[in-house]
Amino acid sequence: MKNLQGLKAVLLSSPLLLTSAFAADKTPLAEDLVGKFYGGAHLLYIDTDDGRKLSDPLEASDPYATKGHGAGFGAEIGYRFTESVEARFSFSQINIDKDNSFYDKPYVADISALYFPEKESFYVVGGLGYLDIGQAKESVNLGVGYRHYLSENTAVYLEGKGHYEFSDHHQEGSARLGVIYFFGSDNKSTPVRNKKASTIAAVAPIVASDTDNDGVTDSKDRCPSTPTTDKVDKNGCTIFTEETSRMSLLVNFDNNKSTVKAEYLPEIKKMSDFLTAYPEVSLVIEGHTSKVGSAAYNKKISQQRADAIVDVLVNQFNIDSYRLSAVGYGEENLLDSGDDKAAHAKNRRIEAKVAATKEVPVSR
Repeated sequence: MKNLQGLKAVLLSSPLLLTSAFAADKTPLAEDLVGKFYGGAHLLYIDTDDGRKLSDPLEASDPYATKGHGAGFGAEIGYRFTESVEARFSFSQINIDKDNSFYDKPYVADISALYFPEKESFYVVGGLGYLDIGQAKESVNLGVGYRHYLSENTAVYLEGKGHYEFSDHHQEGSARLGVIYFFGSDNKSTPVRNKKASTIAAVAPIVASDTDNDGVTDSKDRCPSTPTTDKVDKNGCTIFTEETSRMSLLVNFDNNKSTVKAEYLPEIKKMSDFLTAYPEVSLVIEGHTSKVGSAAYNKKISQQRADAIVDVLVNQFNIDSYRLSAVGYGEENLLDSGDDKAAHAKNRRIEAKVAATKEVPVSR
């Protein structure tokens, strides 16, 4: 059915491709071709179905339909949609010679999609079109091809396809040798790849600057001066966590007294240091008594004991008075409900508790 010798002749008569296969490949990056149109020209060889001679009287009356194979030339235009996909329209005239009108000759016209699985030179091609051999018939085609880039815009290619006519079920084979040119300059900074050279010498990596050594390059670092001890996020800024600190104060008093004894000054100083470290914190001092005496008197002296602690914090440790408050609870909140001296001594007291939360950097 096919004249395969003619098809082989086209493949073997391509010295340009055979010699250029040893030249340095100038294949551009696929991303640099996206959005570009190209145009080209090609030579075509077609091997026709032997069944055409008998299946259709109109084809049998056309001298070109009865030939087993033919050759011609054509042109094409295409567009690169993505790194892997192109669309192409092509038109090829077959068996052109000086004795016949250009418009009387058989032709092949199709719209095809080209898919580049590796985004480089090899591609799969398929599409719909017309084969006018005797008369125009709708057909579908499928094949493979290979491009060899002479520069970032120019390439030669070799392509083979099979054609199938829907109406008469004819099957043809074709091969084409062509050249294409991509229009428009490359405005990207990525250089054209030289595959052969890349296998010989490795390209030295570009080391991005990281001034504060936090693992985030300066171009992406929103906090360029983070301490080297801090763990950072993807923007180069210190990662913080919440830390809660607590402090309590317990001071006991003698019976019927509100005088602060010297032995408790170190404990009161610890509270003042905490308040200094957390200036946003306020403190409530609670005064208490034992159950000895009247409730009214106990309420009064418990208030005096709380006020005495406020006085020490303000006058001896320089804590602002607006941050302090004193409340006398009398005998309402006993620590020990017993009725002996030890219980009474334990209940004569002031209590103060405070907590503060702050953000602290997470260490690397």
